[in-house]
Amino acid sequence: MDTSQLIQLDRRHVWHPCTQEKDHEDFPPIPIARGEGSYLITPEGERIVDAVSSWWVNLFGHNNPRLNRALREQSEKIAHHIFAGFTHEPAVEISRRLVEKAPEGLTRVFFADNGSAAVEVALKMSFQYWQQSGKPGKTRFVSISDAYHGETLGALAVSGCDLYRQIYQPILMQGFQVAGPDCFRCPYGLHRDRCQAECFAPMEQTVAEHHEEIAGVIIEPLIQCAAGMRMYPPVYLEKLRTLCDRYQVHYIADEIAVGFGRTGKLFANEHSGTSPDILCLSKGITGGYLPLSVAMTQDEIYEAFYDDYSSFKAFLHSHSYTGNPLACAVAVEVMNIFEQENILENLKPRMALLDHARQRFEAHPHVGEMRRCGFVTAIEMVADKKDNTPYPWQERRGYQFFRKALAKGALLRPLGNVIYFMPPLNIELDVLENVVEVAWECLNDVT
Repeated sequence: MDTSQLIQLDRRHVWHPCTQEKDHEDFPPIPIARGEGSYLITPEGERIVDAVSSWWVNLFGHNNPRLNRALREQSEKIAHHIFAGFTHEPAVEISRRLVEKAPEGLTRVFFADNGSAAVEVALKMSFQYWQQSGKPGKTRFVSISDAYHGETLGALAVSGCDLYRQIYQPILMQGFQVAGPDCFRCPYGLHRDRCQAECFAPMEQTVAEHHEEIAGVIIEPLIQCAAGMRMYPPVYLEKLRTLCDRYQVHYIADEIAVGFGRTGKLFANEHSGTSPDILCLSKGITGGYLPLSVAMTQDEIYEAFYDDYSSFKAFLHSHSYTGNPLACAVAVEVMNIFEQENILENLKPRMALLDHARQRFEAHPHVGEMRRCGFVTAIEMVADKKDNTPYPWQERRGYQFFRKALAKGALLRPLGNVIYFMPPLNIELDVLENVVEVAWECLNDVT
């Protein structure tokens, strides 16, 4: 197809995710023909820096030769087979490697195919564990305000972004939602450096009062991504782990977006020295190549399901592509790249470049804050810097920014009034520097 035909047929038949399709009337979707490193490339050869890693999945650049080879080699063996009652080397190997690197005590790996599915697995696993462990009253979950855990109904029920969940409220299960950390607009007036997670008080109160009916607490460690890259200190997780232990409540860590190096460590929980009871991983697990997710858990939870068939204690969750060999083989190579190419150490100059830009951006009259956690950096645009008044959402400043950045060759898809950088972990320094300059120019244009 030529480009015009492709767009015409797209408009006729395709329904895009997280998109008001009417926007495509004056700004059609951009066809991509191929990828190369940090770039997406159109059929006409225009190069666009993928500064958001195509929704946070692309770790090591597009068309990565090592990941290509792993995929090709596995495809010549077998693409897929049933995983119930069967197994294969890539699934066993990625499980071993994850257990080796994950926070202590996470010894069991359950496969799914996307982040929302991993969250569903975690919720069902936690619920069923308590049903089979003498505490059937533990049926509800706690989440924090503006949380995002996916868009299936169970995941939406423990999310807090009304943009995604409000319309579905009548069909969602009911849990507890407490005020979460908001360091940018801290209700206690504390600076990040002096914070001891005083905002943990609502969580502590809710769990203390209702722990007999709470199965688990689910949270995005360190960064609430979809909420506008809200970042909070590791001490919050330390307090949460202690609280969950005290009241026999599962700590479920949703590291779907922040796992695999995004925070500067392989897993975000490493910053706090905590181990969750269930850890959800996806996105970067295959470097942006194939859908795959896992829910990792402890032997204690696994053993609550281990019994004679007649007990009906088995965990009866599945999908057709569970443990897909292609995805698992690529995931193994992702772990190889982390180790053999010293990815986390090589992040340091890239993070330093973003820190160097902070002074300039924070001096801007319409930037309330530039914040960074690992290699994730966010710039919050504000209408009034004195009291951090946000721009009205109706003005769509972020959308204006997105379009202007694309015209300058950078994909920077904002979250409301928040501009963020989450590029491939191995993005070239000069390319990253250019993206920062594009962001500066667009910031001035839209404010």
